[in-house]
Amino acid sequence: MTVTRFLLCILYASLLLGCSGDQAKELLETAEFEERQMNLPHAKQLYDDVIRLYPSSKQAEIARARLAQLNTGR
Repeated sequence: MTVTRFLLCILYASLLLGCSGDQAKELLETAEFEERQMNLPHAKQLYDDVIRLYPSSKQAEIARARLAQLNTGR
């Protein structure tokens, strides 16, 4: 990933998180986007962030499942 793309992803995530009332949902959606783009290291980091910041949320449950699948290669 280029530095420019990485910075654009951070900016995109920041804009989404700043504009929404449901930050856990927006962060999870950004992680899912990164996963679809095959940017797995960034997706994993964002899933970790969802779990760390919103541990009891429905989104954290989804993030845990996605991380488990990514870490086992499925």
